[in-house]
Amino acid sequence: MEKSAIGASQRLGGLGTFLRKCMFSVVSVGPIPEHIAFIMDGNRRYAKRRNLPVAEGHKAGYLALMSILRYCYELGVKYVTVYAFSIDNFKRRPEEVQTLMDLLQEKIEVLLEKESIVNQYGIRVYFIGNLKLLNEPVRVAAEKAMKATANNSKAVLLICVAYTSCDEIVHAVQESCNEKRNEIQALNGTKVSNGVTYGVQKGEKINGVMECDVHKSCNGSLDGKAALDTSKPCSERDEADEKENTTVNHVEKDKGGEVASRICNGLIEDVQESEKLPHKIPNVKLVDVEKHLYMAVAPDPDIMIRTSGETRLSNFLLWQTSNCPLYSPAALWPELGLWHLVWAVLNFQRNHYYLEKKRKQM
Repeated sequence: MEKSAIGASQRLGGLGTFLRKCMFSVVSVGPIPEHIAFIMDGNRRYAKRRNLPVAEGHKAGYLALMSILRYCYELGVKYVTVYAFSIDNFKRRPEEVQTLMDLLQEKIEVLLEKESIVNQYGIRVYFIGNLKLLNEPVRVAAEKAMKATANNSKAVLLICVAYTSCDEIVHAVQESCNEKRNEIQALNGTKVSNGVTYGVQKGEKINGVMECDVHKSCNGSLDGKAALDTSKPCSERDEADEKENTTVNHVEKDKGGEVASRICNGLIEDVQESEKLPHKIPNVKLVDVEKHLYMAVAPDPDIMIRTSGETRLSNFLLWQTSNCPLYSPAALWPELGLWHLVWAVLNFQRNHYYLEKKRKQM
């Protein structure tokens, strides 16, 4: 009896898979979104309605996520982003936060199992957000998962944890400013022209050589040989010059002085000209900020789906969703199913031409 029940269940499962693939082949006639983002809202309400502990609601949400991921990748969606844990969620009761962290760590480890959906579909996993805010076991598990899936390229799963858009934007701006500051320091640092190092203070060592002021090096009190010798500090060159004055032939010295004078005059002119040139300060541009966003590893979402009928974005992907339609089914996250996903894709296809036109105008 038990065996026949299992056999019937397997046959129904196979039939369901076949029908789903037939439906996806029809839907695929139209444009398929490259990237779908989900705000997984309603796990706690789901548990409350069924008089279950909050942890059971989150576990049901995980099972729903696995089903939705399977549907997305079978349909041909390459990028899926899920809002798993906001920075604001740390304000919840400590026991609930700990439960979520334990569940997250457990499910990350499940993703690395051989039979997991990650290995079935060749999914690369990214954890997006301020990972320093996570406790060490979860952070280590996340880093391990990213490293283990780094060579997968068929699909991408982005899990936003310890994330808010405000934190992402602030991080990107800070990184952009740091990058430009380094560029400015490089511009104001060591510059060599005609054998002279610019942007270096007197007495400062560059590559083990003590640099002297160009004007002093070319002063008439130094002969040509000393003026061109940058291998010694200025004081040592002065002393050497005094000793040499008693032994060097006057004719040779005069010739050397003429050559040194011409060269030094040219160097002084170069320095004066360089001081007149305005320094071009690098500006922080839009592209600089965008490349430092946490979500720079994926294109902007084509569809945003938030369950529970809510239309708030809750500080999620605010930068990336300026031209992204929002679909808000009334179903709680654990209740989200295949038909909700198909309906969202059909709405996307209906508005695809208009959305593409708007994107090109930007």
